[in-house]
Amino acid sequence: MLESIIKHPQAKDACIIWMHGLGADGHDFEPVVQMLNLPHIKFILPHAPYRPVTLNNGYEMRAWYDIIGLQPDSPQDEAGINSMQLTINAMIETEIARGVPSQRILLAGFSQGGAMALHTATRFNQPLAGVLALSTYLPLKQQLQQAQHPANKQCPIWMAHGRHDSVITLATAQSSRQTLEAAGYPLEWHEYEMPHSVCEEEINDIRQFLLRVLPA
Repeated sequence: MLESIIKHPQAKDACIIWMHGLGADGHDFEPVVQMLNLPHIKFILPHAPYRPVTLNNGYEMRAWYDIIGLQPDSPQDEAGINSMQLTINAMIETEIARGVPSQRILLAGFSQGGAMALHTATRFNQPLAGVLALSTYLPLKQQLQQAQHPANKQCPIWMAHGRHDSVITLATAQSSRQTLEAAGYPLEWHEYEMPHSVCEEEINDIRQFLLRVLPA
């Protein structure tokens, strides 16, 4: 099990598992959780394991899976993505075993963490509350049609991107959006005047979405 930071551990019937971006850790989104001010929701902020990252000359850093390149045709670390999916599945199942209904569990993530959230939620075998996908993309998107699980075909996806993102381009995110919409997912799309980051306007919009899918 991944080492995690837990916010609002007293909240028993709603949970968000929020995954950070490449090279960051679970502390990265602690200030955002504080700004959201949703004490009825338990937030789990896991730390990705350290692993060599090809894009960074094999340097070890916290990463959910290896990144070979950021171009649309770059090869992807399918084994690493699928292995981490099983780890996140186990985290969801732990919360279900603690008494949180699957429909009250949401996956969230930024950048590489958002990619893991989208990948895991579309394949999970019990209905989830939703996905928060920030400044990210859908990995292995050509496999979605055969790999998606019907339990989450109606899972609401809230996807947001910065118009000035030079790490994951707006075009890359929009291509993932089109794949998800073509597969029938209810997707809400937002764009902000920002680079590869989050902004206050976005956090306010996230709060409204979370109150809608995980009301107190």
